Amino acid sequence: MTDDRRPTTDGHTWWKHGVVYQIYPRSFQDSNGDGIGDLQGVIDRLDYLNGGPDSLGVDAIWFSPTYPSPMADFGYDVADYEDVHPDFGDLATMDRLIEEAHKRGIRIILDFVPNHSSHLNPWFIESRSSTYNPKRDWYIWRDPGPAGEPPNNWIAVFGGSAWEWDQHTQQYYLHMFLKEQPDLNWRNSEVEQRMHDVLRFWMDRGVDGFRMDVIDRIVKDPELRDNAPNPERKWAVAYGQTALQMHTQDQDWPDVIDYVRRIRTTVDDYPDRMAVGEVFGTPENIVRYYGGEALDGLHLGFNFPLVRINDRRWSAERVRRLVDEFEAALPAGAWPNWVLGNHDNDRVATRLGGGEKGQARSRLLAMLLLTLRGTPFIYYGEELGMENVDVPEDKLQDPARLYGPGRDGERTPMQWSREQGFAAPDVEPWLPYGDPAVSVESQAADPTSMLNFYRKLLKLRRSSEALTHGDYAPIETQQGVFAYTRKLGTDRVLIALNFTDQDQASPDSAPKGKLLATTHMDAPSGSSLRPHEGRIYRA
Repeated sequence: MTDDRRPTTDGHTWWKHGVVYQIYPRSFQDSNGDGIGDLQGVIDRLDYLNGGPDSLGVDAIWFSPTYPSPMADFGYDVADYEDVHPDFGDLATMDRLIEEAHKRGIRIILDFVPNHSSHLNPWFIESRSSTYNPKRDWYIWRDPGPAGEPPNNWIAVFGGSAWEWDQHTQQYYLHMFLKEQPDLNWRNSEVEQRMHDVLRFWMDRGVDGFRMDVIDRIVKDPELRDNAPNPERKWAVAYGQTALQMHTQDQDWPDVIDYVRRIRTTVDDYPDRMAVGEVFGTPENIVRYYGGEALDGLHLGFNFPLVRINDRRWSAERVRRLVDEFEAALPAGAWPNWVLGNHDNDRVATRLGGGEKGQARSRLLAMLLLTLRGTPFIYYGEELGMENVDVPEDKLQDPARLYGPGRDGERTPMQWSREQGFAAPDVEPWLPYGDPAVSVESQAADPTSMLNFYRKLLKLRRSSEALTHGDYAPIETQQGVFAYTRKLGTDRVLIALNFTDQDQASPDSAPKGKLLATTHMDAPSGSSLRPHEGRIYRA
């Protein structure tokens, strides 16, 4: 396959200066009338993302899983790591998508699911066929305890024991998620090498990088010792049974970084590729996955604190502290990243109160996301201000309803037109649509819309050396305002964000600069920041 990727011409790496757009494939565009989004649908919409006259202007697409799967966890249960689910197309469609994306300067990032496969993956079918099968040790099997109990007290992320009894072979197998998602045994060198081969398979086809699902769990305590109880048991109310334990034995095990480094070596065998991993915890724990001073681990470790900002936690001081803590934890030369939402969390506007308040706050966080130092990740539909959809009980699809009704509310179809536009008008989508007034069509012609606000921010970011590559420095301001500068050479930009519902004074230096953008999309008459207003100045 021809590699048509446009080379980086500014001396900077694409995954540092670029903006990544996450697509949930089932919900982006249905091209064949079955109510499910597919890869051809993405091809049909590429000009919206980049390359068209009114494109959003993103640089890379991260796809949630597109592999063959029984969809127990909608693709995060992989039956075949080297193919495409028929709902989405086939390998030829994927090849076409990669080629067409590269023509438009868009990089492709696939979701890599290393911790577990599907229980219908041929590897696991062999593994559970007998205790002496050559692939038995590809998964984690253990004998029961003296009374037939599971080998330890580990709790699965989706609730219940992390161990499932197999009647045929009279042993338990480990599954840190659903029982249909058995954990692979990365301490078996054959497994590790086979998973590296999966990465090579896709990079040979032109894939530019990988988002690595729960990479912090691929190895556990080899002695499988119990987890200690969590003294902060109140978190179980919000995060389910898994929050009842301290995950010291089944997550972030000390030698996981050795496995991550070997993954990085494989990725580095191909020029200009990247790996970003799903990791959690403190800033210090996240940056551990970068590999220390050598920076020989992940290129990026997902930084999720801003995803936790909601109506109750809304304050300039809290957001600044989260930003400053992550910046301070990064090793020299490491690059940060920022995330507001994804397929596992409520949409931004919903989290921030919904309605007008949620929309105003969403604009403020969008300005933050696209002006901080680091790589921004945008979840599809956030550029429209899409909110969670209240999916009726009989329409719910998510089998892992850890958070109340599950994650369907943030996975509903992309709203392209007043008639929705995701599928043909007479086709029922796999999940119901949201507010029909919120669409690309309705916002494209409105100069004050959320869509045009995102377009303006992305264009401004792309045109500014300071915003794409410059240093970050916070500015001391009054309570309720978060202000900072980005600077590279003579290019200096000041950003001031008012997190309150009252007028606030701008930083002293702001009125002296040229106003480049405001969340209100107008020409303000005064220097004071209006309620929930953010401004960008060229200093």
